[in-house]
Amino acid sequence: MLAGAGAGFCQIIITTPMELLKIQLQDAGRTAAKEVVSGGGVVVAPKASTIALNLLRTKGIVGLYKGTAATMLRDVGFSVIYFPLFARMNAMGPKKYPGSEEAPFWYSFICGLSAGAFGAVAVTPADVVKTRLQLLHRAAGERQYTGVLNAFTSIIQHEGFAALFKGAAARAMVIAPLFGIAQTVYFLGIAERLLGVEKQRK
Repeated sequence: MLAGAGAGFCQIIITTPMELLKIQLQDAGRTAAKEVVSGGGVVVAPKASTIALNLLRTKGIVGLYKGTAATMLRDVGFSVIYFPLFARMNAMGPKKYPGSEEAPFWYSFICGLSAGAFGAVAVTPADVVKTRLQLLHRAAGERQYTGVLNAFTSIIQHEGFAALFKGAAARAMVIAPLFGIAQTVYFLGIAERLLGVEKQRK
């Protein structure tokens, strides 16, 4: 669990700025449409480079890490759930041959899919909060959030508990095959082959 948490923590250093920019680009059309409807005229959707440069100019490198606490809650939480769950499921299943400690390919793949899907759904509330906090531009009348706890309580109060799990199915459909493929790559020893290292079989 500690190893998984450490992996998730290291991940957010790289992924948080990219997540922030991705969300702005995905939300640009919705915000622009609301501005036009409310009488704001034609709104031009910003480019990723423009958003990044504006943030660096106005708030420095820290601006690219808006929503880090929620991102950490999601990614570290996912890693803490996924890796022990996968290891436990993988250890409980069939083995490649009598006396082997390795599970067959198909079973590791299924374990990767299952653990990935479960972990993705479990941390969806953190992902919803992260997305809300990382929005830089809001249309008229949209709520502002002061932090992770405020976002959680405000969403539950105004939209209901179920709102925290919006997009859970879509996340599972993305994350499950991703980690199933990751286990496939590990099983086949692709990284070892590229590095010229012989993978030890147990």
